[in-house]
Amino acid sequence: MMVMEQHTLVEALMKPEAYDEDARKIELVQTHISFVFLAGDYVYKVKKPVDFGFLDFTTLEKRKFFCERELELNRRLAGDMYLEVVPINRSGTQLKVKGAGETIEYAVKMRRIPEDTMMSGLFERNQVHKDLIDELAKIIAEFHAKAETGEAINKFGSLETVKFNWDENFDQTRPFIGRTIDSNQFEVIHRQIQTFLNENRTLLRTRIEQDRIRDCHGDLHSGNIFVADRIYIFDCIEFNERFRYSDVVADVAFLAMDLDFKNRRDLSKYFVERYVAYSQDRALINVAALLQMLSGVCTRQGGWVPVR
Repeated sequence: MMVMEQHTLVEALMKPEAYDEDARKIELVQTHISFVFLAGDYVYKVKKPVDFGFLDFTTLEKRKFFCERELELNRRLAGDMYLEVVPINRSGTQLKVKGAGETIEYAVKMRRIPEDTMMSGLFERNQVHKDLIDELAKIIAEFHAKAETGEAINKFGSLETVKFNWDENFDQTRPFIGRTIDSNQFEVIHRQIQTFLNENRTLLRTRIEQDRIRDCHGDLHSGNIFVADRIYIFDCIEFNERFRYSDVVADVAFLAMDLDFKNRRDLSKYFVERYVAYSQDRALINVAALLQMLSGVCTRQGGWVPVR
């Protein structure tokens, strides 16, 4: 899909006649990898034809495949939010979702959840409390207990893969030294990571032996959680198994870090404690503390800035 074709597609999907449902008001939200159309009671997510190395959406076949993976994987924690993968068809000059003619694109169709129920917004209104954190901990612990594991997934918990992920992270962060992170912070974190990897080979092997490497969420933070008629944890990473297959502690530490960043260390600590209580993964509490420290940069306010 060329730039001109992208423009034509976006222009068409901003028109109500492109949808079967009543979509008189349509809004477009863009990320670096997706066009997201908010159309009435539904959301249509179209993947951009981009290749960033860690993901490749450059062909229609690949975009269809990853739409299907997104649907399948996100139904684990947000089942009735993720509805179907729909074709976008062209007949003459008309583009329509599930229309007649040639299929030129695909979209993930979702039920639209009220934006004001997003957990990141609840923080701004001081509406995040311990009962919610406890419920989240229970949901995530149960999700991890049921998540796929096995020999193929276990290799992603190995020292070699963990080190590769960190090395890649540092390589991709270097261009931002002096812009989003200063050189001293970068070097301190780099040294801590190398020390952690050198000193915790046995720990990593033990976590594999305990079946703690699972098909996780991969991007678990408050901007990917709705608290509406139920809790929806959405937008997991579908495009790269290496980012999603990990020790369960990665999901736990990532959300705990986000709570820290919002200056709610009390809720961060409580979340880890409740997760441990539900999962009975007692070794996690120490591992989470280490990874939480190693996954961010401590700010003067006491929060954490993710470098992932």
